[in-house]
Amino acid sequence: MPLQVPPAPAPALRSVLAALGSPTAVREARTPSLRAAQGPTSPELPLPVHVLDRIAPSGTSPTRLAGWRFLIRSGERAVAAADTMLTPDGWTFSHFFEGPYIASTERALRHAEAMPMPYQPRLLSVPELYMLTLWLHGDCTADGAGGHLAPSDILVPLAPAPPGIAAHRPHRAAELLKVLTHRMAPAPLLGSPA
Repeated sequence: MPLQVPPAPAPALRSVLAALGSPTAVREARTPSLRAAQGPTSPELPLPVHVLDRIAPSGTSPTRLAGWRFLIRSGERAVAAADTMLTPDGWTFSHFFEGPYIASTERALRHAEAMPMPYQPRLLSVPELYMLTLWLHGDCTADGAGGHLAPSDILVPLAPAPPGIAAHRPHRAAELLKVLTHRMAPAPLLGSPA
């Protein structure tokens, strides 16, 4: 079943296209694969990047939109990604980057395409655990910029995943949130030694 990729805000896309067209922005980017790309590059698969700061006891956890991420394709593969952010003046280009999450995102999206149910793909960052997941939201008509993480949504941890959490294994959000709740809980205060 095809994924229903939400449309990115037009200014976010324009800002990435402008950055890709700027020799200075590309040359100064810390992305050797982008600088070495042969032929044209294009931003594809815009995914809203949401941040999970806390897990609600109700099972639905609020997220906040942090930006939009575009995979930068050169030929048959993504060579980098571009992040955008919302400023008081609107959506603007933030930075280019590369690393293991690029290939991991592509792999997770390919597997999600083969799932029997349609989903809206998003990215969910859990900064406290240095974790990024592909968030497959069950409501394909939802605004990609908003919403809550529903218990029936699917989360696919991207590699590298935190120790003890298998990368690329799909989890129901409710199931993975239980594990994350335990990991995000503050450590108990130890009493003073006697």
